[in-house]
Amino acid sequence: MTYENCCPEKPTLAERDLINENQAVAVVSLFKVLSNDTRLKILHALVREPNLSVGDIATLLQMKVQAVSNQLQMLVNQNIIKPNRDGNFIKYQIVDDCTAILLERAWCLAEDTGKIAISSEVAQ
Repeated sequence: MTYENCCPEKPTLAERDLINENQAVAVVSLFKVLSNDTRLKILHALVREPNLSVGDIATLLQMKVQAVSNQLQMLVNQNIIKPNRDGNFIKYQIVDDCTAILLERAWCLAEDTGKIAISSEVAQ
């Protein structure tokens, strides 16, 4: 996945005015949606392989289809992923490249702060 479409032509965080209460609440709401292990696994799967069906994701995560479906709906409702019809299947993809960058940064931070072991393996 390329990250060229993340926040094009927007000011950097350092250039923005200090976050106000409404903005803080909105960002916290986004983090709450992302702070679920199943939803993070789903998003990671979609970063690695865009356009997966609920069945594909359930198989990858070794979960029940209904459990994955419920979490997909939450992500769709928050405009983080979107469904696309492919014949008889609904395939899902991440809406904004910033999502992948955020996950990558969170993973890096978790490694840097010792929350998870640093991974030197690259998935094929």
